[in-house]
Amino acid sequence: MAVHQAPQRILMVRPASFGFNQQTFSSNPFQQLPGTSAESVVQNAIKELNNMVDLLGAHEIDVQVFDDTAIVEKPDAVFPNNWITLHPDGRIIIYPMMALNRRAERRVDVIESLRKNFAVTEIIDLSHEESRGRYLEGTGSLVLDYVNKIIYASRSERTNEELVHKVAQILDYRALVFNAVDQKGLPVYHTNVVMGVGTRFVVICLDAIHSEDDQERLLSSFAATGHKVVAISYQQMLSFAGNLIEVRNRKEELLVLLSSRAFNSLLPGQIDAISRYAEMVPIPIDTIERHGGGSVRCMVAGNYLPG
Repeated sequence: MAVHQAPQRILMVRPASFGFNQQTFSSNPFQQLPGTSAESVVQNAIKELNNMVDLLGAHEIDVQVFDDTAIVEKPDAVFPNNWITLHPDGRIIIYPMMALNRRAERRVDVIESLRKNFAVTEIIDLSHEESRGRYLEGTGSLVLDYVNKIIYASRSERTNEELVHKVAQILDYRALVFNAVDQKGLPVYHTNVVMGVGTRFVVICLDAIHSEDDQERLLSSFAATGHKVVAISYQQMLSFAGNLIEVRNRKEELLVLLSSRAFNSLLPGQIDAISRYAEMVPIPIDTIERHGGGSVRCMVAGNYLPG
């Protein structure tokens, strides 16, 4: 079976208690305190997600939406890509997350639903690593090149290097681990803020990668896999221009999903470079970005499981 970089099905979670997460704020400066009521923030987030699902449906993208449970308050449940990955060989990997209040996002009912509808061959649960203080937050930590079997990962307190190599061994991928820092010199909390990989292009903030050796290894890898490099600035990274995902719709057309804020930060030449390979679909998610500190890529778990 041919492996595609762009998933044809995606999984999302409709939030029940979305909001500013105090437990993740120290490592995620993208989060901003709300100036309105908590209830207003939740309702705006739900509206944004519903609008996003409608927009994806209009583009004939297959989306499976699970409703967040209100039993335990989970302010970041709208970002399921951090706790689960779904692979073309039928394996599901469950990940260890740093924040205590994010661990309740891992749901048995979601996994059982996937088991019923897709050919799941194995569940690999790494959540026990939390007891050792080792974290790896799904495709937040890991940017996967599924076709060329490469994992790109930037070191941070949420991305343990040993676990990166462990997942690479499980999947039989090659791991390329590097350092990426913000303008204050602090590690960027997730790799998928720094970069995103499509079928024929990669968007990356090279300014965040200070090591010439790291830059050279990355650029050599992209050249070897035939990816066009679209470099973004720090300011564009702060606007989530690196936090995008390429998907396929039912017509096998390639589309790039990103936030309206991210799209508006791009220069005409950057938009043209990406649009040569896939149609860009800007999505307005201001509340989710501002208070959750994550963007469109974080909201989407690609479902590569055999049907």
